[in-house]
Amino acid sequence: MSLTNEIVQQKLQEKFGDQLTGFETPYGMLSFEAPKEMNLKVLQFLYDEPALGYQFLTDITAVHYPEQVGRELAVVYHLHNLRENHRIRFKVFTSVANTDVFTATKIFSSANWMERETYDFFGINFVGHPNLKRILNVDEMDYFPMRKEFPLEDQTRVDKDDEMFGRGGSII
Repeated sequence: MSLTNEIVQQKLQEKFGDQLTGFETPYGMLSFEAPKEMNLKVLQFLYDEPALGYQFLTDITAVHYPEQVGRELAVVYHLHNLRENHRIRFKVFTSVANTDVFTATKIFSSANWMERETYDFFGINFVGHPNLKRILNVDEMDYFPMRKEFPLEDQTRVDKDDEMFGRGGSII
């Protein structure tokens, strides 16, 4: 039997009931969310359940939604069942005030550097991570550059004025 989004959703709902929400299939990929306290339970189930077998962690990243007060940061896991060539997306949300999310390094060794990168750029504190420190940015950096907390460019730069590109002023 081939693995489908419907089978995965059914298995997850049988195991976790209504604790999992937001089931959707953008571009054909099953996507859902769970409370952040359940991330390891869900990941372990997806890994261990013989009918599912999501034993390859493709990616961990985060997204900053500043307009969603209390759940501004989403940690996004992309998982892949290599036997069935089936992928899913799993999200947990947390607030900027408390960015603690349990580390997945005990389940997936590859989570180590992905969680470090996610910490480095979004400030997610992966509780229990064996070496959570910056991986790409300098250690002295006191902010997280992928959060939408800063303007996209310096509005005082004169080399960006339309007049510098012939789009302003009078027409000759």
